[in-house]
Amino acid sequence: MPHESSLLQATVVLLLAAVFVVPLAKRLQLGAVLGYLIAGVVIGPAALQLIHNPENVAHFSEFGVVLLLFIIGLELSPRRLWLMRKAVFGVGLTQVALSGMVIGGVAYLGFSQSWQTSVVLGLGLALSSTAFGLQILAERKQLNSSHGRMAFAILLFQDIAAIPLIALVPFLSGSAGTDDASAGSVLRIFLSIGAVVVGGRYLLRPIFRMVAKTGLQEVSTATALLVVVGTAWLMDAVGVSMALGAFLAGLLLADSEYRHELESQIEPFKGLLLGLFFISVGMTADIQLLATMPLTVLGLTVLLMVIKLPILALVGNVLGGLDRRSALRLGVVLAAGGEFAFVVFQIAKDHQLLDVTLHSTLILAITLSMALTPLLIMLLVKMHKPVPVSKDVPPEYEQIESDEPRVVIIGMGRMGQIVARILRAQRVPFVALDLSVDTIELSRSIDSMPVYYGDPMRPEILRAVDADKAEYFVLTADDPETNIKITELVSRLYPHIKFIARARSRFHVHRLLELGARPIRETFHSSLEISRETLIGLGLSPERAEARIQRFQSHDEALLAEQHKVFNDRDALIQSAREAHDELQALFDADVIEERGV
Repeated sequence: MPHESSLLQATVVLLLAAVFVVPLAKRLQLGAVLGYLIAGVVIGPAALQLIHNPENVAHFSEFGVVLLLFIIGLELSPRRLWLMRKAVFGVGLTQVALSGMVIGGVAYLGFSQSWQTSVVLGLGLALSSTAFGLQILAERKQLNSSHGRMAFAILLFQDIAAIPLIALVPFLSGSAGTDDASAGSVLRIFLSIGAVVVGGRYLLRPIFRMVAKTGLQEVSTATALLVVVGTAWLMDAVGVSMALGAFLAGLLLADSEYRHELESQIEPFKGLLLGLFFISVGMTADIQLLATMPLTVLGLTVLLMVIKLPILALVGNVLGGLDRRSALRLGVVLAAGGEFAFVVFQIAKDHQLLDVTLHSTLILAITLSMALTPLLIMLLVKMHKPVPVSKDVPPEYEQIESDEPRVVIIGMGRMGQIVARILRAQRVPFVALDLSVDTIELSRSIDSMPVYYGDPMRPEILRAVDADKAEYFVLTADDPETNIKITELVSRLYPHIKFIARARSRFHVHRLLELGARPIRETFHSSLEISRETLIGLGLSPERAEARIQRFQSHDEALLAEQHKVFNDRDALIQSAREAHDELQALFDADVIEERGV
């Protein structure tokens, strides 16, 4: 019971710190990440001592980074990763190699460290924080900018490079196992990665299909968490980074029709645990060293960023093709140390490559470099305010190649499929959502449509498909109430979006008009076509039949507009319908008289 009480107390303290400190930091324009770090310092052993075992929190909060890498994998797809190979393995490798050599050289020549310790320090400090960098870019909506994409590529390579670096530390200390043991470890790693690849390719889709058919939201959430946590556990068991294992699982599911459903299930856990990770970083920082060794700590912090920032900017400019301003932004975002350095330096301390004082000083320097990054970004923004550049877009330009959807289609039945095929032929980027597994599989197998499983009534699903970037929502669901509810929800969340909606009845038309949607009656135009063919078959010429149909359509649309003014009054609607019948009959008779006169 005491253990349960302390766990409950720790949970309350962590949530209180996040609720009060982070909004304050945001209001001061310091950013959420710096707010989490400050919250960790305040409640940790260095200040109020409200949390007595920060290591336990840190171990659990690592799942925030794991979930982040899983979602990054979901958003990539193997094809996109292949297209990024130059940035990942060219720019990323060069940055790690150059930063590692310079930092290692400074440690060896300037601080008289052994060559083994210098290698660990150089490569460990060359790594940047994936969670920190991507969170800052996301806060400022710069993930899709040129320097945001380059930062992602470099961070991805660093996550991959962390695996051999972690394995290298025991060898540098001279305490590694036998060759047979090492070979067995490598074999286990490859077998585990193979299991993840095979499972992700052939087993997960049938499982998600079965879960989706149950319609139980909690089972879907449990399945998503099982995939991430299970993969992380398997990778951790064989000595591979949990985050990289989760990234691999996400990458294998990137082309799945359940991608957006998975992303929406994981997103809330990711945000909370990622915040907890930053709090744990703040808690583990030994702030007392600032009082006892201020020059050493601050000097190491500044030295780290002074070395990494120009290297990152140079690599981004020369190899990445960034302009000078974007390259400088890249350097500022990634100049701080990273979370993998905590892992690498802990292993190095356990193998006597780092003493306790040096280890604590390095951890604090990395934490301070993270804290300085938002401040540097604010300074950079004030120094380099972007100059708006107007671009003339030719009106005849119609070949749209944007990755962001301009149209979101809800429902991929008979109507939705036709709309999707026309948009695809016009090269208009769109995304479609449906809750029928069979419909999704059919659409993907025939036309490889971007159709995903997801409930459009859930805001997190809408965020996952970038609904805020769309111009139109095309609602083709069979259920009238579903189209009404989706229109209400989306118009509330994204007021700029326009709606074109399938309408079953005149009453449905009026309700959609009330919400500002453009209703399309599902049987109206097909009924007109049937009527036209019937009139021709009965002896009317095609021209006269078409004239009758046009007359009816104009009259009915005008009637619909008039009825919309009184659609809540049933008696008034019935009376207007009777009058409209007489008016239409008179119009048709007048047409017949005119034709005979001719």
